[in-house]
Amino acid sequence: MDDRLGTYLKTRRTIPAAQLTEPGPDTATLRDMLTIAARVPDHGKLAPWRFIVFPPAARQRAIEGLVKIADRHPDEKERKYRADRAKGFSDAPLVVAVISSPIVDHPKIPLWEQQLSAGGVILNLIHAAAAHGFSAQCLTGWYAYDDEAKAWLGVSPGEQVAGFLHIGTPKMPPTERDRPDIDKITTEWTAAS
Repeated sequence: MDDRLGTYLKTRRTIPAAQLTEPGPDTATLRDMLTIAARVPDHGKLAPWRFIVFPPAARQRAIEGLVKIADRHPDEKERKYRADRAKGFSDAPLVVAVISSPIVDHPKIPLWEQQLSAGGVILNLIHAAAAHGFSAQCLTGWYAYDDEAKAWLGVSPGEQVAGFLHIGTPKMPPTERDRPDIDKITTEWTAAS
């Protein structure tokens, strides 16, 4: 294994979106990152996912719409929480939504496999960001599940937000956290008697 790649994969950590700053990727770099992200297992070559890019100029308008949607929530505490969370959409220089866009009634490829492919896109985009000198955090938030908010953000009926990737330059070094004990989560299959 390439030492640099092995070290990166063994030590990869997420930097919180609030700790990501300019510069973010330029248009050409972003295109390269998205091309890398799309190189995932995709049974049937369906590409059951797509990207929505929220550059800095567009994000403020997106946030304004999300705050208006949040303001209509009947519970005051939830209204404030949602409005505050919507403003976090502007933490990093760039946000890219990975949208799970499966072919629901495909005769050969189960929905679950298509959804897993979208998850692979997220991880590849995180790795692509790192390979280009950036950091990325995948978040969802209430607006990933609210039908009105999803429509405002460009998510079509039948689609789901797999994640919003906040991408930028880290303001801080990554810190380590506890990891699973591999022996506790690994078993070896044996035939049942």
